[in-house]
Amino acid sequence: MSGDTFSRRIAVYAGIVAIATLFLLPFLGLTNLFDADETNYAETAREMIVSGDYLTVQVDFEPFPEKPPLFFWLQVLSMKAFGINEFAARFPNLLCGIVSLMMLYFFGRKIYGHRFGLLWILSYGAAILPFFFFKSGIIDPWFNLFIFIGIALFIFYLDPEKQQIRLRNLLLSALFFGLAVMTKGPVASLIFLLCFLVFLVLKRFKISTPISHVGLFILVLSLVGGSWFVFQATSGNSGIVREFISYQIKLLTSDSSVHDGFFAYHLVVLLVGVFPASVIAMKSITKKAEDTELQSLFKQWMYILLLVVLILFSIVNTKLLHYSSLAYFPLTFLAAWVWDKWLDRKIEIGRWQVVLIFLIASFLSASAILFPLLTDHYDWLLNKNFAFIDPFTREAVQRNVHWSGYEWLIGLFLILGVIVAAIQIQRRDWSGMLILHVVVLIFVFVSINLFSGRIESYTQRVAIKFYQSLRGQDVYVNTLGFKSYSHLFYFDKQPSDEDDSLERLMTDQLDKDAYFVMQVNKKDMFLERFPELEIILEKDGYVFTVRRAGPSDP
Repeated sequence: MSGDTFSRRIAVYAGIVAIATLFLLPFLGLTNLFDADETNYAETAREMIVSGDYLTVQVDFEPFPEKPPLFFWLQVLSMKAFGINEFAARFPNLLCGIVSLMMLYFFGRKIYGHRFGLLWILSYGAAILPFFFFKSGIIDPWFNLFIFIGIALFIFYLDPEKQQIRLRNLLLSALFFGLAVMTKGPVASLIFLLCFLVFLVLKRFKISTPISHVGLFILVLSLVGGSWFVFQATSGNSGIVREFISYQIKLLTSDSSVHDGFFAYHLVVLLVGVFPASVIAMKSITKKAEDTELQSLFKQWMYILLLVVLILFSIVNTKLLHYSSLAYFPLTFLAAWVWDKWLDRKIEIGRWQVVLIFLIASFLSASAILFPLLTDHYDWLLNKNFAFIDPFTREAVQRNVHWSGYEWLIGLFLILGVIVAAIQIQRRDWSGMLILHVVVLIFVFVSINLFSGRIESYTQRVAIKFYQSLRGQDVYVNTLGFKSYSHLFYFDKQPSDEDDSLERLMTDQLDKDAYFVMQVNKKDMFLERFPELEIILEKDGYVFTVRRAGPSDP
């Protein structure tokens, strides 16, 4: 029996690797890195390789006190293996996707059994945003995974039936929280602390934990999570640590007019972005008792984690899509829990849930159908003078991007597939839930590969081609009026002792030509302010200019 169980586990893990690779690997490096996060992180890793300094996080060869180095080290290893390119920048998150699914099965099987582990994999893997982020080059997938593993192991530590390995689970939990801190900073500790405080309140502070265990947890967390910060401080770079702390505080408290949003922003993001799990999970709010203490603890912590993430990042003024991405784990857990109980006929999927599934699928389907139609027939769109169509958007949407004319079929596939799934779910046929998840998974896979490259073409490709055309030339390259890291990565900027600050490049006599890229929105303002700028190209919403080098001194 144990041999069969072991063989089955091995088969599941092998299947996860094979299927995840099949969905995540294709076209991974086909699209240019998106500004600003993907290019920011890839540029940091590139500069580590170019400079040979792997302990200093830097951008434009200046200290970058916003992130610790762990994720960049992963990108460095990938770039060492595959070269400095888009594929290498995104490959670590492909691995993260595989590891994440394996951990979901591992914990799901430990808590509820083999079937639950598989259902959790399907709930998570078929959701829209988790899939999308595993094909990206941003930090959050690894950051979230480390936090989730840390929380899961801490729950195992609390399980009274795991006394013999209790301390091991606690130390491993602290280790993974430390890795999370090394990935993105102390917000990992803040999230755990908030979750633990909520748990304490719910337990009325009746938790038996030896002081020695608390001390060991803090020690391991501090050693792992604080190692890089201590090294920087003792190496004479304490200023970087202070700037890092200041940035973290600013991130949580400051307002951002660029990334602001309404209070329920993340609620909407999770509802649509973690579809269909977000709708299925709504039925998890029930008083049905769990069979074991571990099951009760885990479900309780998943509720706590979901609410802490949702409330914390709703309060934070800056609203970004990935801020609530840690909530994908508890949300898909709750969806898998409902699915598992539904199969055992202990819970019913409500008709209102089926209607909501259909409505969200209709929205996604309409978006997939209308986007290529509107962008390929932009005259109608531009004539409407919508508020979001500024001069840059007006120019960019007129870019000659190839559409085959059949892209809308994926939207039709989604809505037809969801209708079939909904009928089967209403009939209480187990195939309905499976069809729903497989249809959404295929829709997400095809849509990302159909649309991401074209969106990139509308928004930034002409600028990236310009930067690439200057690669290897002895010139300056910078942007005016918009934040970007693409010019650093795609120009392949090298370290130099020359002062290439924007102020000097715009006012002093130059020893070599300086190229500047701006968006058409601010063209008149910058040309009036800097009359020496010479326009060399205007295309797709971008204005490409040069300030020529002055005559050399005799």
